[in-house]
Amino acid sequence: MSIWTRIADALSALAQGEPLSVVFDKLAGNVDHQPERSIGFTIAVIALGAKIAKADGQVTRDEVTAFRRVFTIDESEAANAAHVFNLARQDVAGFDAYARKIGAMFGPNNRDVLTDLLEGLFLIAVADGDYHPREDEFLHAVADIFGLDETTFRALKASFVEGAPRDPYDVLGVPRDAPMAAVRAAWKQAVKDSHPDRMLARGVPEEAIKLAERRLIALNAAWEEISTRRAA
Repeated sequence: MSIWTRIADALSALAQGEPLSVVFDKLAGNVDHQPERSIGFTIAVIALGAKIAKADGQVTRDEVTAFRRVFTIDESEAANAAHVFNLARQDVAGFDAYARKIGAMFGPNNRDVLTDLLEGLFLIAVADGDYHPREDEFLHAVADIFGLDETTFRALKASFVEGAPRDPYDVLGVPRDAPMAAVRAAWKQAVKDSHPDRMLARGVPEEAIKLAERRLIALNAAWEEISTRRAA
């Protein structure tokens, strides 16, 4: 039985009235060669990804394609994946309950995992070429529930939303008056944290690691911009 079949079966239990916490327990149990958090991250992207896709009132083919870019889905599993996605996107109400469960599942010591998840949601939100105010409200609310600060939210938004203010200090998560040594240290640590091995270790599925490519581009651009400014 594939991961997609297991997840579809577990989510189907929601229709029978089982609480989400029970569904998460099922997903975490007895999955061959899959870290528990990887399963949790998968279901988080499915549930919240489907809901962000509908936040602007419609689900487009581009948004579904973006979801499939984050999770490589074999054609033989397309029906199961679609079933999961459709179950989760039935309505946008209740996304905050999903977000709270996810935040509790990972906890405050796994901020990087929650940032990874928010990054995936941004990718889906902008996939149709438009960033709707409702999508912005949705993502801002999820960031708040996850305990992610305003700087992190602005940095991610700048990486994905055309025309959003792009502050290199936000991208690196340092104050504007930070010493150059601190800026450099933050840049090096952020690049290190975005290494595929690090991401796998904190439970990000291998398929989702492709998001790190965009992040690394933003990190290096921020470091270069700050270095150039201060050298002038």
